[in-house]
Amino acid sequence: MISEAEFNNELHLIIVNAIREDVGDGDHSSLACIPSDAIGKAKLLVKDEGIIAGVEFAKKVFRYVDANFTVTTLIEDGAPVKYGDIVFYVEGPSRSILQAERLVLNAMQRMSAIATKTKQYVDMLDGTNTKILDTRKTTPGIRTIEKWAVRIGGGENHRYGLYDMIMLKDNHIDFAGGITKAIEKTKQYLKERRKNLKIIVEARNLDEVAEILKNDGIHRILLDNFNYEDTKKAVEMIGHKCQTESSGGINENTIRAYAECGVDYISSGALTHSVYNMDLSLKAVD
Repeated sequence: MISEAEFNNELHLIIVNAIREDVGDGDHSSLACIPSDAIGKAKLLVKDEGIIAGVEFAKKVFRYVDANFTVTTLIEDGAPVKYGDIVFYVEGPSRSILQAERLVLNAMQRMSAIATKTKQYVDMLDGTNTKILDTRKTTPGIRTIEKWAVRIGGGENHRYGLYDMIMLKDNHIDFAGGITKAIEKTKQYLKERRKNLKIIVEARNLDEVAEILKNDGIHRILLDNFNYEDTKKAVEMIGHKCQTESSGGINENTIRAYAECGVDYISSGALTHSVYNMDLSLKAVD
């Protein structure tokens, strides 16, 4: 996982790049018709229902665009919202509000959708010991805020990228010449470079689970596209030797049944790649 400093740096990069992309050499629409000393106020209005996310990110955006903003928060990240709710008021230079508006809305609409879907999955797992994980199936350039939204919705983050965890999947195993060879080469690599990264190994069937278990130092076994019966057998085989994770096309109709097989984690790309943005708007108020 990444450190708090790395997390904040990623957020800063997202904001800088998004403002650069949107504003360019100036918001000429606002510059053309709004006085430089005009002060305005706006509200973040909910036109949907679900879990709100991105309030704290919005504050970071406002602070980056103009240090003179005042944000009054009425609803915090992670709270349920419904049509007509006001999440916050922002007051400051009118030109700056308009400059920040699109980034705030784009981010919050996306983050709220992800948090809402994650909360739905978390609720489906209620009463089990299984936790929901995200994946790397995120929107390029904004992974950090999408994974933040998963946490706001009650889920947990898988690895952030290719650099913070070892994950030996089917292609790694095939290219390396087999499971045991892939694991041995990985351990040697980590030793030579003095890196302390957790190792997850993907299994495609019960025979591969058995082979993985012959190797020490495995943090988690990923049961990819297993049916319910084989998932239960794999969980029994693994016991407390390492963690277990189910993945592969798991959705609202199957997630509970996989959790009841006894796995520690279920990872779902759908949390981030298959959501519909929550309808929000930033409206000027008197």
